[in-house]
Formats: sequence, structure tokens, C-alpha cells
Amino acid sequence: MSIGHTLLGLLESGPRHGYDLKRAFDEKFGHDRPLHYGQVYSTMSRLLKNGLVEVEGIEPGEGPERKRYAITEAGVTDVAQWLARPEKPEPYLQSTLYTKVVLALLTGRSAAELLDTQRAEHLRLMRELTRRKRDGDLADQLICDHALFHLEADLRWLELTAARLGRLAEAVGGTAG
Repeated sequence: MSIGHTLLGLLESGPRHGYDLKRAFDEKFGHDRPLHYGQVYSTMSRLLKNGLVEVEGIEPGEGPERKRYAITEAGVTDVAQWLARPEKPEPYLQSTLYTKVVLALLTGRSAAELLDTQRAEHLRLMRELTRRKRDGDLADQLICDHALFHLEADLRWLELTAARLGRLAEAVGGTAG
């Protein structure tokens, strides 16, 4: 996710302080990975340097002065271009899981056990996401659906790989254990 573009998009509704941007980001997008304040301020500094935001005002606070950021026309254009550009699909051609399976085969360890353990972890996470989806708002439901669909694809891969372990062991010069 582009933090800079997301913060710019949040500024389109009106000027905000860094603290307000962090709170809005965390509320809308950061359920699992909230932003650190340092990340917000370093991103805002970069956006300011690049002319995508401007400081609309500075207010005294209990700590450091509070800058109120506003998006510029260049910032609006940048967000529009980013939103119009499709994301590159991630095919996961060099997955860690595949590497672990091959290394287990090459080192005489049980690739089947590795796959079973991974399947159990995927199912645990899917149950957790399903609970979150059931109890969440529409945004949570959509985020959880996205994750669940990816996990379902991983489960299909785990099953297919388990069924082909013998052939894979032969292909990589290992032993199916």
C-alpha cells in the first residue's frame, strides 16, 4: 500500500494535522498494521518537499507545534493518477512456502508434515478472519473476504502439492518423507 497516496487521499476531504491523519488512516486501513507517528510525519515531510501538500497553518500545542496540512492541486492530480493505475498482480512465483517444501525434500525432512502444519495454520487464520468478518462492518467484511480468498488459493496449492510430493521429490532430487 502506498502510505503517501493514502494520506493524500485522506487530505482531499480537508486539511488535517498529522495526528488526525494517523487516526483516520488507522481507522480506515490500519486495523492490523497501524501507522507509527514517525512514519506519518516523515511521509508528510516528503510530500511537502515534493509539492503535493502544503502547510496551511501552525498551531501551538502542549508539545511541538502542530502543522495543519492541505493537499495541493499537484497532490490531487497525483492521487487521481495513482487511483487510475492498476495494481500489478502478485503471482507469488518465489514463495517461501515452496522453498520450505523443496528444502524439506532435499534435507530428508517430512515435507508432508510441513504441509500439514501449514494447512492447520491457514485454517486457524481463516476461522479468525471469518469471525472478524461476521462481527465487522462492511469495510472489515471486504478486507476479510480478500484475505480469505487468498488463503483458499493457498489451501488448494497445499493440497495439490501434498498430492504431488513424490513427483516433486524426484524432480528436485530429494526424498518424500
